[in-house]
Amino acid sequence: MVVQKKENVFNTLNECEVEDITLEFFYKPHTITLLILSIAGVIFMSFIRDDKSIDNNICAGIWCVIFFLLLVSLLAFPNGPFIRPHPAVWRMVFGLSVLYSLTLLFLLFQKYETIKGMITWLDPNLKDFRIDMDKEYGVNCSDISIEKFWAHLDVFAAGHFFGWVSKAILVRHYGILWSMSMMWEFTEVMFSHLLPNFKECWWDAWILDVLLCNGFGIWVGMKICKMLEMRDYNWPGIKDIDTTKGKIKRAALQFTPVSWTPVRWLDPNSSYMRFFSVCQMVIMWQVSELNTFFLKHIFEMPPSHPIVVGRLFILSIVVAPSTRQYYTYVTDPNCKRLGTQCWVYAVIMVTESLLCIKNGKELFQQTEIINISVWLMIMLFFSVVSVLGFWQADWLTGKKIDSAVVQNTTLKDNNLGEDYTSNKSKTN
Repeated sequence: MVVQKKENVFNTLNECEVEDITLEFFYKPHTITLLILSIAGVIFMSFIRDDKSIDNNICAGIWCVIFFLLLVSLLAFPNGPFIRPHPAVWRMVFGLSVLYSLTLLFLLFQKYETIKGMITWLDPNLKDFRIDMDKEYGVNCSDISIEKFWAHLDVFAAGHFFGWVSKAILVRHYGILWSMSMMWEFTEVMFSHLLPNFKECWWDAWILDVLLCNGFGIWVGMKICKMLEMRDYNWPGIKDIDTTKGKIKRAALQFTPVSWTPVRWLDPNSSYMRFFSVCQMVIMWQVSELNTFFLKHIFEMPPSHPIVVGRLFILSIVVAPSTRQYYTYVTDPNCKRLGTQCWVYAVIMVTESLLCIKNGKELFQQTEIINISVWLMIMLFFSVVSVLGFWQADWLTGKKIDSAVVQNTTLKDNNLGEDYTSNKSKTN
């Protein structure tokens, strides 16, 4: 019976099912239709199109492989923990993560010149780009003005803000979020001798990044979580709604969560393994973000390049089901298996790190060992202390809430007793 319950938890985590289907057409596989359309597409791509250009042929073949992998993922891959706006979306997200992880594993066995040649083949303009052309932020830090401050509020500042809004919606804990935000600034300082882009003015790092972009993003994200938590989730079928306005509203709400579960990473009864699992998540999040800058620097691509933006887009949607599966694995004692999407994300993170280490030998020869050693100690110490701190804070808050509930219950019981005694004396 216990084994069956554990399997049910994993199945729900890895293959969430849709209940109360009203529009059955959108939830049927339509395998024959997809087969006919895919064959027609292959016929067009391979026979009808102009195949005189070798580069165009290679590009067409790559797009065809991607298309069929997404098609197979649509039919065969698991839904994951989410079903909105449609399970098919999350199946294709899982397919993209598998494709990206396989691409990284292939590149891991290639030489730097080979990988660089592939990148410049995709975009010949990168042949003339050098990483030292990238924008520098830590220049003339003593010269503080409104104009200079406003110049730093570029598209990347907006990316910081929306990124932390997304992280807040996923993590839903002020303590963990603020820990990751401040630890990232220490990471930038310790790796600034390797990555010039990490050199920032103190007001840029702590005021613009931590307080304004990160802090405001965390606050907005947590407010959204609070709104979603307080919302009443009632999902009538579109067929059951009479008005056109109601049908349109219901269709728009399809892009919102089907339910909202309050998150509690730690509680007073948490085990030490659960505690260290949360610390591990904080550190691994730093490593995943650090990979972004090392990949961009080692293979010399500007931050706005489609390859960099595309990678960020893939990881930003993959991390949502991965975080949910990791949370369930850490907090639910009946879940003994890590979700498939989270497993693939771990492969991506480790492979990216190995790719950076293997192809960045010249860069890492400049490494100051003391900086890396201090960074590792700070990451370990700060993650343990911060997680331990908000664990105790959550415990004290929960204890106060429990005592308040008991006190209110006692007062109610006393009032009931007084009313009973008063009524009894009146009756006598």
